Amino acid sequence: MAPEPKPLGKIGGLLLDVGGVLYQGSEALPGAVEAVRRLRERKMRFRLLTNTTRTTRAGLAKRLAEMGFEVSEGDIVTPASLAASVLERDGARAHLLVHPDLLPDCPPEAAEPNAVLIGDAGEHFTFERMNRAFRILIEGGRLYALGRNRFFRAADGFELDAGPFVAALEYAAEVEATLIGKPARDFFRTAAAEMGLAPENVLMAGDDFESDVEGALAAGLQAALVKTGKYRDGDGLKAKRGGAHVAASLDEFVDELLA
Repeated sequence: MAPEPKPLGKIGGLLLDVGGVLYQGSEALPGAVEAVRRLRERKMRFRLLTNTTRTTRAGLAKRLAEMGFEVSEGDIVTPASLAASVLERDGARAHLLVHPDLLPDCPPEAAEPNAVLIGDAGEHFTFERMNRAFRILIEGGRLYALGRNRFFRAADGFELDAGPFVAALEYAAEVEATLIGKPARDFFRTAAAEMGLAPENVLMAGDDFESDVEGALAAGLQAALVKTGKYRDGDGLKAKRGGAHVAASLDEFVDELLA
């Protein structure tokens, strides 16, 4: 018999993953636009918490608006939006190994870097760029990762995310990356704090069992896994065993939450 999830505690706000939860490819997932609209109508606080590192917050807000979502740039929290404060805290001057589209959200490229900031550079992961990053690290530089998701689901199928490239640099230079995005504990807690809520009163809804569900639970949040996007058979059982809820879609989960 499948385990039952823990009862939902008091929920004052939601963190919603974006790709695979709100949209797939270039289209909104069925019911997702209406689900976000109902959250607005019921004055439920939420943030869009995404590990996407191929576009800026402004670009993502524009893309979502074109799909019909009522969201603004201020509703979105990304690793790149927090990277400057993390690097400044550590006294790090970074070489940027990121997608060119993300540069407006990133701290400036350092003239004399003592660190590497890596995100999902997509087709811009070249030998030359990876090797330059490796040389900084092998000389004692620190590695910062905007995310380390293994893969994501694009319009035409699964694609490698930043994680495999982070792992390659860790292995080659014998370093361990400091993670800024999901599933880093501080990433979830910072987003909860932006809403003025304690972590235990916030629920993370996502399609990635490892980054969304396990990460949120480890940070003291509640969690729900939706069976869209990168969800695969068996993820639901693992999520329930960990104490998370499972729903067919964001639309279904919001229906249950607001009922």
